[in-house]
Amino acid sequence: MQRTTNVPRRLVLKGGAIAALGFGVGPRFLLRTAAAATAARRRVLVAIFQRGAVDGLNMVVPHGERAYYAARPTIAIPRPGSGDGAAIDLDGFFGLHPAMASLAPAFAAGDLAIVHACGSPDPTRSHFDAQDYMEIGEPGERNASDGWLNRHLQTAGSGANATPVRAVALSSQMPRTLAGPAPALATTSLAEVAFGPPGQGALARRAVERMYGSRDDLLGRATRDALESLDVFASLDATPYQPANGARYPDSELGGQLRDVARAIKGRVGLEIAFLNRGGWDTHTLEGGSTGQLATLLRDLADALAAFRTDLGDAMADVCVLTMSEFGRTLAENGSGGTDHGRGTAMLALGGTVRGGRVLGAWPGLAAAQLADGRDLAVATDFRTLFAEILVRHLGNPDVATVLPGFAWSDAARLGAII
Repeated sequence: MQRTTNVPRRLVLKGGAIAALGFGVGPRFLLRTAAAATAARRRVLVAIFQRGAVDGLNMVVPHGERAYYAARPTIAIPRPGSGDGAAIDLDGFFGLHPAMASLAPAFAAGDLAIVHACGSPDPTRSHFDAQDYMEIGEPGERNASDGWLNRHLQTAGSGANATPVRAVALSSQMPRTLAGPAPALATTSLAEVAFGPPGQGALARRAVERMYGSRDDLLGRATRDALESLDVFASLDATPYQPANGARYPDSELGGQLRDVARAIKGRVGLEIAFLNRGGWDTHTLEGGSTGQLATLLRDLADALAAFRTDLGDAMADVCVLTMSEFGRTLAENGSGGTDHGRGTAMLALGGTVRGGRVLGAWPGLAAAQLADGRDLAVATDFRTLFAEILVRHLGNPDVATVLPGFAWSDAARLGAII
């Protein structure tokens, strides 16, 4: 499918926390922020990319499958009820990794849904290609110029209520999924840019404004739009943020990022999309079972998500958190106590619009004849099925054909993950 897009204006600010920006021209900051503050509550999507290919079979354990235990003599998670380190039963067949215990209440409350055996129909085992396909929403497409979340922003404009920070990536560079002409911001730290006391950030801002802000060209306009985004965050209360409802975020990069996203959501600055990265999931060696490398990563993810849910409280009604990973890992453990690149994995949807308490999607099984290429959990659910359902049912954008080109969406065939 051929598409033409406008090239976004980009600005790199090396002296501060902002890494990359792409903005279109629109009404000025004060009018837009005031409108956003008084407008009806808007839906927010928080997407977390587990880069490196998470082992979905140990994250959401198919403890009802004998083949799972036969293939993983040292790293399998024990069946529920078998003592310390056992999986947390979800439905009699699947269980959560014990390090994810903090998310079990969300599943029990119906706020967390899991889609297992989910992934890309493209068989690549390349991290780079698979991540790219997932971010642009077109498996196998190498020439797309924009990402699926940017296409969503293009097709679901907020009109007069749009702000310069509709979409924010907590990243050192603009991720592929937000690349495109719609306004998007990439920053390494919202806390530095938005919530910290005056200091180096303010000095860098003034320097950039003097150098580029008065220019009547592409760079000048990009600079003014970039600085406008800083003003949006500066409009928030500058006092130290105290999470609500006793929420305690882990002292980690992901915990800090989700805390800042929660603050921006509660500050009603007009945020609609937040995109976060969490690397380290490429567990070829010493993956561990109930404890170890993977367990540490999963505990951080679960504790950060649980704190985010607690902190937002009633505001979680308008938020959906989506986790994704480029592919899964082999069923059998390797000779180094790890797992290699596979196919299907597990993805999570958490939030007030989620119809949770269930593990969704067809389960292909782990018998030898059921495996992909004789070694991997097969992909039974195209990741675009979940993306499209969130797009239509949570974000209210029916234009699936534009956002996810080449994907045949049918509401009748949806997973039922979103109310």
